[in-house]
Amino acid sequence: MAVHLAGVSVAYGLAGGGRYEAVQPVDLLVRDGEFVALLGPTGCGKSTLLNIAAGLMPPSSGHCDIFGQKLLGLNAKAGYLFQQDALMPWKTAQDNVSIGLEVMGVSRAEAVARSKAMLARVGLATFGDRYPHQLSGGQKKRVALAQVLIREPKILLMDEPFGPLDAQTRLIMSELLLDLWQQDRKAVMFVTHDLDEAIALSDRVVVMSAGPRSRFIGEFEVNLPRPRDIAEVRSEPAFHKLHAQIWSCLREEVRKTYGLTGKGAA
Repeated sequence: MAVHLAGVSVAYGLAGGGRYEAVQPVDLLVRDGEFVALLGPTGCGKSTLLNIAAGLMPPSSGHCDIFGQKLLGLNAKAGYLFQQDALMPWKTAQDNVSIGLEVMGVSRAEAVARSKAMLARVGLATFGDRYPHQLSGGQKKRVALAQVLIREPKILLMDEPFGPLDAQTRLIMSELLLDLWQQDRKAVMFVTHDLDEAIALSDRVVVMSAGPRSRFIGEFEVNLPRPRDIAEVRSEPAFHKLHAQIWSCLREEVRKTYGLTGKGAA
């Protein structure tokens, strides 16, 4: 198993005393090469579980295993793609990508050569000399993806990476991600609010309840054939059937988040 969250819970102490339990003990297995989407309403703890898998925070109880070893500290086998880009505005796209190798001790010449190759893989072969403010939102997201992939992580942790993009750019980025993933099949934990996106991309969708004390309330295998065309797969009858099944599990939890009740509320 690439990632194993074993009895993981998350709780916080409150400023006025007391304790807030965000996520009650949950178990999650992500196989090597598997694409798993975490889906749930706002504030349910999806990103928190991603941070635990990254080693950015410890669980309140339980533990996280990475390829069979208990995670202690940062997860060196994972690459993390955040919702907001972490590009340095004073560096070019090429330097933003190559710096990840240079800090690992790779020579400047080799880092530059590899960064050029990686930018070509994400469709930015001629944009290496551009600064972030000279790039579109989709182009900046491609640079951010190249930043993560150039370190050759075994696991990809992705926190709504395409959320800020417009619908067309989001579709293009989803297609690019699947194409790159298909080449080496890394383990992926992908956090999203978008049910269509979760089904179109993943092998398995795990649904979380509304918080507090969020928990896993559904797990759905996505048996749509690969490779997938993101636009075309959404017209398949099997896609719509699975969409209805997952939404029936998720809908009431979304209502709870916004304090809504009744059939017409969502």
